[in-house]
Amino acid sequence: MEEKLQVLKESLSGDLFFDTKMRLLYATDASAYREIPLAVAIPKTEADIQLLITFALENKTSLIPRTAGTSLAGQVVGNGIVVDVSKHFTQILEVNKEEQWVRVQPGVIRDELNMFLRPYELYFGPETSTANRAMIGGMVGNNSCGSNSLVYKSTREHTLEVEGYLSDGSKVIFSDLTFDEFLAKCELPTLEGKVYAQIRSVLSDYRNQEEIRREFPKKSVERRNTGYAIDMLLETDPFTSGSEKFNFSKLICGSEGTLLFITSIKLHVNQLSKKPTGLLCVHFASLDDALRANLIALKHKPLVSELMDDYILACTENNLEQQQNRFFVKGNPKAILIVEYDGENEADILEKVEAVEKDMRASGYGYYFPLIVGADKKKVWDLRKAGLGLLSNTPSDEKPVAVIEDTAVDVEDLPAYIAEFNQILSKYNLYSVHYAHAATGELHLRPIINLKTQEGNQLFRDIAFEIAKLVKKYKGSLSGEHGDGRLRGEFIAYMIGEHNYQLLKQIKTTWDPNGIFNPGKIVDTPAMNTFLRYSPDASPRNINSTFRYKGQNILQHVEQCNGSGDCRKTELSKGTMCPSYMATRNEHDTTRARANILREFLTNSHKKNPFDHPEIKEVMDLCLSCKGCKIECPSSVDMAKVKADFLQAYHDANGLPLRTRMVGQVDQLTALMSYIPGVYNWITSNSVISKIVKDIVGFDYRRTIPAIAKKSLRKWFLEREKPLWTDRRPIKEVYFFCDEFTNFNDVDLGKKAILLLEALGYEVLVIDHPFSGRALISKGMLRDARKLANKNVKTFAPRLTDEIALVGVEPSAILCFRDEYVDLVDEELEEEAQRIGAFAMVMEEFLWKEIQKGNIKKESFTKLNQNILLHTHCQQKAWKLQKCTANLLSFPAGNEVEIIPSGCCGMAGAFGYEKEHYDISMQIGELVLFPKVRAKETKAIVVATGGSCRHQIHDGTKETALHPVEVLYNALKQ
Repeated sequence: MEEKLQVLKESLSGDLFFDTKMRLLYATDASAYREIPLAVAIPKTEADIQLLITFALENKTSLIPRTAGTSLAGQVVGNGIVVDVSKHFTQILEVNKEEQWVRVQPGVIRDELNMFLRPYELYFGPETSTANRAMIGGMVGNNSCGSNSLVYKSTREHTLEVEGYLSDGSKVIFSDLTFDEFLAKCELPTLEGKVYAQIRSVLSDYRNQEEIRREFPKKSVERRNTGYAIDMLLETDPFTSGSEKFNFSKLICGSEGTLLFITSIKLHVNQLSKKPTGLLCVHFASLDDALRANLIALKHKPLVSELMDDYILACTENNLEQQQNRFFVKGNPKAILIVEYDGENEADILEKVEAVEKDMRASGYGYYFPLIVGADKKKVWDLRKAGLGLLSNTPSDEKPVAVIEDTAVDVEDLPAYIAEFNQILSKYNLYSVHYAHAATGELHLRPIINLKTQEGNQLFRDIAFEIAKLVKKYKGSLSGEHGDGRLRGEFIAYMIGEHNYQLLKQIKTTWDPNGIFNPGKIVDTPAMNTFLRYSPDASPRNINSTFRYKGQNILQHVEQCNGSGDCRKTELSKGTMCPSYMATRNEHDTTRARANILREFLTNSHKKNPFDHPEIKEVMDLCLSCKGCKIECPSSVDMAKVKADFLQAYHDANGLPLRTRMVGQVDQLTALMSYIPGVYNWITSNSVISKIVKDIVGFDYRRTIPAIAKKSLRKWFLEREKPLWTDRRPIKEVYFFCDEFTNFNDVDLGKKAILLLEALGYEVLVIDHPFSGRALISKGMLRDARKLANKNVKTFAPRLTDEIALVGVEPSAILCFRDEYVDLVDEELEEEAQRIGAFAMVMEEFLWKEIQKGNIKKESFTKLNQNILLHTHCQQKAWKLQKCTANLLSFPAGNEVEIIPSGCCGMAGAFGYEKEHYDISMQIGELVLFPKVRAKETKAIVVATGGSCRHQIHDGTKETALHPVEVLYNALKQ
């Protein structure tokens, strides 16, 4: 087969991979399932898709269509060729404002579609919690809906037309047909004709009609996605007089890529509503109260009604990104309903929600009714959307499992259904989280199970079948919006009856007689507790790491990644994670891919050192250690930390490369060169010699090298005339962290920082201390870094208090105290490291806190009237320090600050210097940062907090960026 795959590879204009690494990366999606595919194809053209279909037919294999891979039921897991259309099939092909439709390729991201439609005042309604990376093809495959389905229904209601290839390679277009057009299609002597004739035969049969209407979920359950949607087709014109026109698009929606390989989709879009809305966030003392109050909320015609229970809320308490989004939570509610109402104005909204509150209180429901309007609404929705990923953020092997989370019943039945649901779980000593779509009768319910044990594996299936029986009792749908996939396919026959199940099998056989399109989904699905990520027979393995992981081992930390794909969002959705994916759009370069490859080898490697695999190194290569995942991954997987641990273990097995050693020991090398700064600076700036030196070291010749100052900052501080506090007492003492970069390279910046502090009334102390070890950490020389961390903690622990801080100007260096040191120092120092971490601050944070305390006055600065473009270092973004930097720069009167919506600048320490990384480094800069800087007004100034960021801006745009300290220093009155 490998020879045949090689021939196919050479025939495609896109890419085909069949190496172990890529097959492992595509063995999972966002579900609990895992199966290694035969190969991974990245088609570039429709001709590639036709070639793949021909290959599958000739070689008796299958094709698994895939977009973002965020499926929760294993829809894109299988042993055939995974066909990833997310990279090249991303075009918005056509838009018609007057008729309110748009035609797109399957790889168009839902949120980015709406960004495109906004100037047309149009909007595609169905919204998943993964909308900033979920793609239209996947939404069609699963028939996705989301929080606003009360108004916008599901993707099916908006799909006007689909175009693609049938299993024989013939191209078809499915759209509305009149009765005569439908009959004409049935007579075609092609596979297209056969599928029309077959559905006519099935749905014209009176017994079939009777069975479908009797056994399928009742029509009042709008989120009904169990099996193929023949119940929907039955209610169209050829079979139900006076109904809407027949359109096979209804069947394709929810078919999970088992019937047609989609290449374009025509969607109905709504006019963009301009009405203001408000969120009534009702707090309840019990879950049952919330579900019953939901029925009251619905009588007042809301746009949305979403539920979060206390378990979800507890998960958000320890997530850096979500802590700020909990601003509206009061006390410890057992559940919160987020109910959205619109109105002509805020007063109109207030009148509506007051009526809702009155009715709820009259029935004894709810104790707190805050109304959230304006920009704060986004914080509430971000909190709600984070729920799915946060559920996996548990340290142990017991995790909330996606097994029964997609059930939908009539909303009137929801309170009774949930009561019985929890009674069933209690028989197994289980508890479930409850959240999501209360308005439409679908809560996402996840019991906590350890799938790594035989008992957990069996419990997984037992619970699934128990709840399937309960859903059947209420005539609901086992799949509401997440699809059947591997998870629920086994129970479809039970849910709709054996007679109807055989009708589904007939459809699959007619459309795909050779079974080449995503087999094992919807029909003939294997047992739902097989092909799981975790083998219940595997023996637990103790894996050593240098960092600590707070009650976990490194494998458990990696396993927190559930595959939800937050790292696949692009620069258009803002944020930092994941910069390399944003540039390449390759799954290989996502944070999820790094977690997947680590999980595979740490679980299955037979080596004594399970990190010693080149496949891991290749996938880790483009991780910039930006820390975006630390805050933006809802499961808080800190891949920068994991990468450093991996590199240490990999070096142990394979030795330390010379360039790595040089970069890691940059502080020592720079200290040595500081004795001959003139010679060093001449060598690194001379175009001929520097190119030779860079080539030897492995740096790209296009990079400029920072100069070394004639006198180090520490030496300047010791030799200068000290300020004498004779006329006034200092406000307080503050220690200045003289990091390796500021001490030798950014000396002028360090001087201005110290002089600024002194001018503002602080006594600055510079003591003898080790350098930060930032480069050692980034290059995986962790045992060496630990020595510096230990010394620094011992040095500063006796000195730092609530009143005496340690400040620095280089974020990557000073924030080591708050971040890596805590988990790196010797165990006996861990508590002290944790204590002083909060007292180690970047200058901007310290100064802004002092301003808030009233210790620094506006009168200290002149009025500058400057327009400032601000880019902050990744580490500051990870610690939510961007806003305080903007506030600080706005403090002097007249300053206007615009935060550049950039993620990582692309430099990432030494990453951007390295030959093999220079191009990707610059691509990352070109995503947002460089264009914004180039487009600035002439008089505007650019400010960047990190030394590497300022260097990247200079190399990419020739613009000189200032540090915030320099802006404030220049604004001092004296």
